[in-house]
Amino acid sequence: MKLFRLMAVLLVTIAAVPVAAHHSFSAEYDFNKPLKLKGKVTEMKWANPHAWIYIDVAGKDGKVEKWAWETGGANALYRRGWRKEDLVAGTVLVIDGYQARNGSKTANATSITFENGKRLFAGSSSQNSATK
Repeated sequence: MKLFRLMAVLLVTIAAVPVAAHHSFSAEYDFNKPLKLKGKVTEMKWANPHAWIYIDVAGKDGKVEKWAWETGGANALYRRGWRKEDLVAGTVLVIDGYQARNGSKTANATSITFENGKRLFAGSSSQNSATK
């Protein structure tokens, strides 16, 4: 019986770890700092619980800025119509989203738009992402 209780406590503890490790949108991103940037994909990391798009954006001074955009997980993106072959290096995108609270060149993407006008929802965890 003691072993059963120990196993039950251990199982509950292990199951709670991913929930505790996950963050809310407002913990990392600022809803008051909306962004819309155009750039070229340098890398797409298909992962769970979040995938990442890395793009190079030409700044006003002509210098290239490297931005990292968090999206929903790879599985969720696939269900929304995303495909790996759509986001190869060099693909030009316009990404809408919200900047990180710490002011870094990191953001949470709400949608991406390709040069041909195709638009995909990025699986953002922001509350208003469905309206963007």
